[in-house]
Amino acid sequence: MPLRFDDIGNRLRAFRLGSGLSAEEIAQRLGISRTALYRFEKGELAKIETLENLAELLQVSVPTLLGVGVEYIASAVSYFERMRQIEETAEHIIVLAGPISYVLASDAFDRTLPDVLRESVPDGIANRDRAAAQIDELLEVLKQRKACYRRRQPAIVNLISAAEMQRFLRNGLVGRLDLPEALRRERRALARAEAGHFTALMENEPIGVQIGIVLDTLPHTSFQIFRQPDRQILALSPFRLGEEPNIRVGVAMITSAPEALALHEKMARELWASALKGPAAVRFMRAMMEKITS
Repeated sequence: MPLRFDDIGNRLRAFRLGSGLSAEEIAQRLGISRTALYRFEKGELAKIETLENLAELLQVSVPTLLGVGVEYIASAVSYFERMRQIEETAEHIIVLAGPISYVLASDAFDRTLPDVLRESVPDGIANRDRAAAQIDELLEVLKQRKACYRRRQPAIVNLISAAEMQRFLRNGLVGRLDLPEALRRERRALARAEAGHFTALMENEPIGVQIGIVLDTLPHTSFQIFRQPDRQILALSPFRLGEEPNIRVGVAMITSAPEALALHEKMARELWASALKGPAAVRFMRAMMEKITS
């Protein structure tokens, strides 16, 4: 597959955001102007020596920066920025990503998410200030990502695990479980409202949105398949939002390898074929919410 310099620029921006370094700091360390760095991020050709220096500074490999083979991403900020970039031209998306698919989540979910993410950071970790700054960066990326989805509205197939939805309803929309009971009750009510939001999507069936409830066991690692006009992209991620989120630990992968795409498309087809859909899914969700919250 030929190199796409716009993609190289996108990856450079994503890894820069995840590094915690400003554009000014990176430019200064490389001995280039900030304007030159922004040109690279827009896809203008950089010297291989500059790319090597950028890769070393951002702690990624040159093949990852070039998109040769598999992109390995150890930062949630970088990963969700890459999702935003890819979704800008995606025409169809298949999502298996925990109980809640972020782009379909409600505005109430967005309003609570900052608190949930901050709760998820352990009190005693080193560089807590940096962790808090990364959450702010991540929230800005997610805001842009949601706006892009709502503006473009690509077709989306969302597979939801029944077991994860049950846990979400029991635990609530929380960053950790040791919260005061009054707050836990409030967050369980928010989780019920979010489950109701997804149930309404299943019932109303808006154009371009398909949701299925999978009763079978699902992998812990989420995946998304993006279909763009000229290619397909697979993203696998340990990062998750919502109930007990993980935005700190793990390595995500992005690839267009035909074998990886074929295997995950086969899995998605089989899961979709066995999933509850339409009225059956609506009945199942309402019965689950009634049972767990009664």
